[in-house]
Amino acid sequence: MQGDSQNTRFYAAAVQRNRDPILGVLKRVLPETGIVLEIAGGTGEHAAYLAPHFPGLAWRPSEADPAMLPSIAAWAGKTENIAAPVLLDVRADDWPVERADAVVCINMIHISPWESCLGLMAGAGRVLPAGGVLYLYGPYKLGGQHTAPSNAAFDESLRRRDPAWGVRDLEKVKDAAAGHGLMFREHVAMPANNFSVVFEKLGTV
Repeated sequence: MQGDSQNTRFYAAAVQRNRDPILGVLKRVLPETGIVLEIAGGTGEHAAYLAPHFPGLAWRPSEADPAMLPSIAAWAGKTENIAAPVLLDVRADDWPVERADAVVCINMIHISPWESCLGLMAGAGRVLPAGGVLYLYGPYKLGGQHTAPSNAAFDESLRRRDPAWGVRDLEKVKDAAAGHGLMFREHVAMPANNFSVVFEKLGTV
């Protein structure tokens, strides 16, 4: 990640590679109107690029690291449908956004403790209505196995940085989601051996 000495914007190199494939999936799965809560907004580049493609959606970025909030705001600029970023730790029992029609989380689960995945699922289960969408992007194991040697090496490097991090098994992520009424719908192969993963909030019986 790089910074811009002229303002508060940070840059993540992967965004240029993955933003259009992500957009392609989101165009298919997001609702036409409503609120999108972005979890782990990072630099803010994804929100700035994606939100203008969805004029009927109010994009609400969030981030657990307060140091990133100025970057998110700087990237958003005056984009009409991007709200001011909010501080949000997915592990909290109460989130600052009480309702959203979709939750988008890009590249978080593997660079945070497993408790963050569990918190994400619990929070998404609370804020999404029946039919609401949870969208994830990142690397995953399938059937307990890495999908490429590069992902295995990446997993090792993550665990060296923090033993609580690592590429997650998609089956375990599905199980965590199901416990909060989030039904797995599909996974889509993406650049650099990543996946888009889509869940839908089930209605009450």
